[in-house]
Amino acid sequence: MQGEIRISREQAVLCLRVHRPGRRNALTNELYGALADAILGAQDDPAVRVLLITGGEDCFTAGNDLGEFAAGPPADTDAPVFRFLSALVACEKPLVAAVCGVAVGIGTTLLCHCDLVYAAQDARFQLPFVSLGLCPEAASSLLLPRLAGHARASEWLLLGEPFGAAAAQAAGLVNEVLPAGEVLPRALARAQQLARQPPAAVRLTRQLLKAADRAAVERTLGIEAQAFLGRLASPEAAEAFAAFAEKRAPDFSRFD
Repeated sequence: MQGEIRISREQAVLCLRVHRPGRRNALTNELYGALADAILGAQDDPAVRVLLITGGEDCFTAGNDLGEFAAGPPADTDAPVFRFLSALVACEKPLVAAVCGVAVGIGTTLLCHCDLVYAAQDARFQLPFVSLGLCPEAASSLLLPRLAGHARASEWLLLGEPFGAAAAQAAGLVNEVLPAGEVLPRALARAQQLARQPPAAVRLTRQLLKAADRAAVERTLGIEAQAFLGRLASPEAAEAFAAFAEKRAPDFSRFD
């Protein structure tokens, strides 16, 4: 265990479990750093063929820990959150996700970089970046329209309303929807099945699947990161975070 990331090995599958139930698995700098280190470490470990990312049966992740985020927002692209995103994009081995409960913000956008995603029937996805005065990250402004179509991606990103597992599956973000208790066993079984495939052929096929978008993803990741840092210093974000701390609705009426 590193911080509140539980790391285990299931044969050739490296399991990364966010375990912070008292905070709805909200991600801190420490957790982002631990996830990035684990992913990068798996790159050089021939015993690891597949990575599996999960949370608990009640919650995948509520996204950023907004208390820590507001008190000490990332100052540059070397921040742990951006290291984690870069590690996701750079990962050459298959990524599988098991999603139960809420998947907010980065909890949804990271799925764009996964090869197989299994979700619970009660899973709820949400992309509240604009509602917080921010902008998308993880190259989601590129990948979500390509995956779900412009209209659906615009609805998800601009309005920030939650959507369910059925909608996520219909849009191509999720492979299969199951009862909550079956999600992790199914994801692990599929990850282990994938790990039994010829490893070089798997990596090459994955590389080919992503090749057409690779340069655009890396470019968009950088553009979004700079825009995100700028938005963190904006009056709109200040109002959104103040409203969150004060447990009130934000008022954006005075902004242009």
